[in-house]
Amino acid sequence: MVRVRFAPSPTGFLHIGGSRTALFNWIFAQSQKGKFILRIEDTDALRSKKEYVAEILRSLEWLGFHWDEIYYQSQRYDIYREYARKLLESGAAYLADKLPQQAEGQAVILRIQPQKVEVNDLIRGRIEFDTSVIKDQVLIKSDGTPTYNFACVVDDALMGITHVIRGDDHISNTPKQVIMYKALGLAMPAFAHLPLILATEGGRLSKRKGATAISEFRSMGYLSKALVNFLLLLGWSPGENREIIEPQEAIRLFDIRHINKTAAVLDLDKLNWINNQYLKAEDPDKLVDELVPLLAQKGLIDKDGFDRGYVRSVVTLLQPRLTTLNDFPDRADFFFLKDPVMDPKAQEKFLQNDLSREFRAFAQRLESLPRFDIPSIEETFRQLVAELKIEAKTLIHPVRVALTGKTVGPGLFEVIYYLGKERSIERLMRQVKTGG
Repeated sequence: MVRVRFAPSPTGFLHIGGSRTALFNWIFAQSQKGKFILRIEDTDALRSKKEYVAEILRSLEWLGFHWDEIYYQSQRYDIYREYARKLLESGAAYLADKLPQQAEGQAVILRIQPQKVEVNDLIRGRIEFDTSVIKDQVLIKSDGTPTYNFACVVDDALMGITHVIRGDDHISNTPKQVIMYKALGLAMPAFAHLPLILATEGGRLSKRKGATAISEFRSMGYLSKALVNFLLLLGWSPGENREIIEPQEAIRLFDIRHINKTAAVLDLDKLNWINNQYLKAEDPDKLVDELVPLLAQKGLIDKDGFDRGYVRSVVTLLQPRLTTLNDFPDRADFFFLKDPVMDPKAQEKFLQNDLSREFRAFAQRLESLPRFDIPSIEETFRQLVAELKIEAKTLIHPVRVALTGKTVGPGLFEVIYYLGKERSIERLMRQVKTGG
C-alpha cells in the first residue's frame, strides 16, 4: 500500500509552499487508495511552539487534507538513539570527541564513504550525487537530540513510507539520507521533488514576497476549495487548458509523473479569479453560514436575531461580483444599515446638482406601484426618464448613489427591490429635503 507523509516543523505557520507539498502528498495517497501520514517534526525544542502545531492542524483540516495517522518526533527520541547505537555497534558510526561545551554527552557521527549515489526521481528523472563532497554526518547531537536527516530516515522507514514527496530544496538532503538507509539496512522509498514556487516579481517566496500563512488566506475570505484548486495548479494541470477542478476529479486524473519540473509562479490574480468562480457556483446557504459572522462583526446584523431569508437574497444578488467573502460586508452594507455610508467622491460627482424634481417624481412613482417587483420598477423608471426627456444614465447614477452611497454595485432595479419600497422612497426623499 502507498504510504506518504507530510512532515511540517512547528516553528512557524503553514504557508503556501508547505500546503502545496501537503496537497500533492494527500492527493497522491487518495489517487492510489493509500495512507496520508502527518508527522510533526518538533525536535527543535527552542523554536517549536504548541500554537504553531495547532495552527498547522487547523489549516490542514480547513483545506480538507485529513490524515490517517499522526506522529510527533519529540516523543520518539528513544527510537532514534537505539538506531544510532546499532550504527555504532556495526562500526558505521563513531562518537565525537567530547568537547567542554558538549557536557551533556558525545555526538554520534556517521562515516561517509566516497561513492556515487543515484536516485530515480519520479518528477526529475535520474539524479546522480558524488558523496566525496559530503562530510561525515551527525546523527545524534551532543544534547541527545536527533538531526533532521537521521530522524527523517528512521521515521520514514518505520512508518512504512513508500514515497517521499517534498520540495526540491530537499534535494541536497537526498544523498545523505540514501547513505543512512543503506547503513541501517532499511528499505528505501521512492523520491519525488516538487519544483519551487516563485514570487510574482521573481525570486523565492519570502515574508515580503507572498509567503502568506494559510490561516491568513482564510481570514482574507478565500474558500478552501478555491485555494486547493489554486495550489494544485502550482505544478500540475488537469489538461485541456482547464483551470477549475474539484478535488475528487483531480484525484481521479492525478499522475505524479505529470508534475511540472519547472518552478511555478504564485499568481494571486489567478487565485482571485478562481475564488470568484467558486463563489459564483457556491450554494447561497453555505455562503450565508460563512458571511453571518462577518456581518455581525461589522455590526450590520444581530447574530442572534436576523432575517436569514433576506441575507440569503442579498447574497444571491451579490454572489457573482465577489472576489472574496470579505468583499460582501463592504459591498452590501447599505442593505443592512439605516442610512447608507456615502462615498464623498460619489456624492460630489452625482449629488451636487439639484435633482429634487426628478427624485420626488421617481419616489412618487414607486409609491404608487400596484406591484413592487423588478420589472415594474424598471418600467416605471424608463417611463419617467422618457417623460422628462433625459437620458437614463442622467438619473441612474444619482439614484444609485442616493440609495447605496456607492457608484458601483448590482443592477439599480434589483437594489431598489431588495431595499424595499419604504426604504428606497425614504432615501430618495432625503435627497429632496436636502436640496439634492
